[in-house]
Amino acid sequence: MQLWQPAIPDRYTRMSEDQLAEAIRARKAELGSDLVILGHHYQQDGVIEFADFTGDSFKLSQLAAEQVSKVGAKYVVFCGVHFMAETADILTDDGVAVILPDLGAGCSMADMADYDQTVEAWEAIHETLGQPVPKLDETTGKVRVIPVCYMNSSAAIKAFCGAHGGAVCTSSNCDKIFDWALAGGETPLGEGESVKILFLPDQHLGRNTGAAAGFDPATQMCVWDPRDADGLGGCTEDQLRDSTFILWKGHCSVHKLFRPEHIDQLRAEWPDVTVIAHPECAYEVCQKADLTGSTEGIIQAIENAEPGSRWAIATEVHLVNRLCNAAAERGVTARILSECQCLCTTMYRIDLPHLLWILDHLAEGKVLNQISVHPEAQRQAMLSLNRMLKITAAKPIDAGAPEQDAPLID
Repeated sequence: MQLWQPAIPDRYTRMSEDQLAEAIRARKAELGSDLVILGHHYQQDGVIEFADFTGDSFKLSQLAAEQVSKVGAKYVVFCGVHFMAETADILTDDGVAVILPDLGAGCSMADMADYDQTVEAWEAIHETLGQPVPKLDETTGKVRVIPVCYMNSSAAIKAFCGAHGGAVCTSSNCDKIFDWALAGGETPLGEGESVKILFLPDQHLGRNTGAAAGFDPATQMCVWDPRDADGLGGCTEDQLRDSTFILWKGHCSVHKLFRPEHIDQLRAEWPDVTVIAHPECAYEVCQKADLTGSTEGIIQAIENAEPGSRWAIATEVHLVNRLCNAAAERGVTARILSECQCLCTTMYRIDLPHLLWILDHLAEGKVLNQISVHPEAQRQAMLSLNRMLKITAAKPIDAGAPEQDAPLID
């Protein structure tokens, strides 16, 4: 969600990096256990230096909830993007303020699916299939549509999935969530029943995961374009009837930059290279790659790489640079797959001046840029998140009283 961020005072942008760093360290010490700072893997190094925890979006939200419960923190400063801060707000107690240092730090992928568009698609799909639109958590007819949303979606979309019998997924457990949905979700399939999955908002993760499970992208998947004016998302009625997966036309602006020819060019230079790609990359890229993996999966693969091996990584550049530098110390050669500017520009809005600006106000007892999810949306989003945790055999979330030994989902 792209929000308007007022300009911060000039004195912050005029400070040197050393001055900013010194001031941030002082504010952190002053705020003590009242403060938890989270840094997403895609953040620039200067911000990561001050993060109490680093990780992927859901993992960080869980860590925040655990730390808040453990030390009684009052403030969670999320150096990430808007949907991540929303999830942290869902998982933490109502008395905790979750703060985004720059309100303009949104996610273009999450913004590609809004609630009203999803409701319109839901109704149009059921009408095309000749099915009555089910009431909340009700199944009707012989074709059941189950919504699944990627963690990289707004709280409103998570709430929609929760209210309509669906679940959230991450890039590392999407296959398990798909298996659950195809088996009927919360209600096992009856005789003659079938399932279609409406997957939001990243078509590429949906396509790559479905293809890995044996479904044909050409005949068993179609792409729903919410901007299409014909009322069917640019699909034909036959496509909607024949497809098992209805994929929302969304994508990650970073991972879309990687192309299959990048792999061809690099293999000509490094015949022995191992290419690992995030499943948000296009299907054609993932098909040519040697491995695909979530952010945590990519990190583990590089950390476990044999000395002397060579790797190319298709994901965000700040993370790749840190991985490559660490790998070089172990005799592993690694580089980003493409030299194009594969950085998350909205994540890049979070910087040291904005971080210090937020901390200065917290030290004065003033909370700026608080991210709050409506209680009803929070309740419904918790349904979809807890379904994911149940499917993956993790402990359910009890907002405000999280289990301290709950497993981390990346």
